[in-house]
Amino acid sequence: METDNGLEHKFARFGDGLSVSDGTMIEGYASLFGQTDQGGDVVRKGAYEASLVALQKVGQRVKMLWQHDPAQPIGVWDEVREDDQGLWVKGRLLDSTQKGREAAALIAAGALDGLSIGYRTLKASKTEKGQRLLTELELWEVSLVTFPMLPSARVAAKGDSLATEATLRELAATLHCARLELARR
Repeated sequence: METDNGLEHKFARFGDGLSVSDGTMIEGYASLFGQTDQGGDVVRKGAYEASLVALQKVGQRVKMLWQHDPAQPIGVWDEVREDDQGLWVKGRLLDSTQKGREAAALIAAGALDGLSIGYRTLKASKTEKGQRLLTELELWEVSLVTFPMLPSARVAAKGDSLATEATLRELAATLHCARLELARR
């Protein structure tokens, strides 16, 4: 988890249901319910419901960003909904933007397969295991990212091994800590 003016970020790999078509259409899970991420957080089913309804009422959408940078929208989420597994998203990368084209190429090559949510926690509690159970979230954006925080929702490429996955997890944790340290300065 990372915070910036109260906005938190939660990372997840696309998941097994990832679909990329026409080089610009993407769909998959941005968050999975009931799974503990590397920050010790668990999102409960229904946590996004009120936020999605509120956005729809005012005619707004969840934003699609590049690496959580609000200056770099790279597409449009046409559909964002909760199902039994988690927060499912479907959208279009804008190939009229440089980052949109780059993201499409990176996804096609298998170099980018992470999604991350940007949100504010409205309701949470601690579990007996010391985890933070997120029960109501205000969803702001879903970004395409390099290093997600929820490794269990990842797509394995041919040739991936457990050793490679462990190394990538360590690298992701190290980079996450470095980003937090830089943000403090």
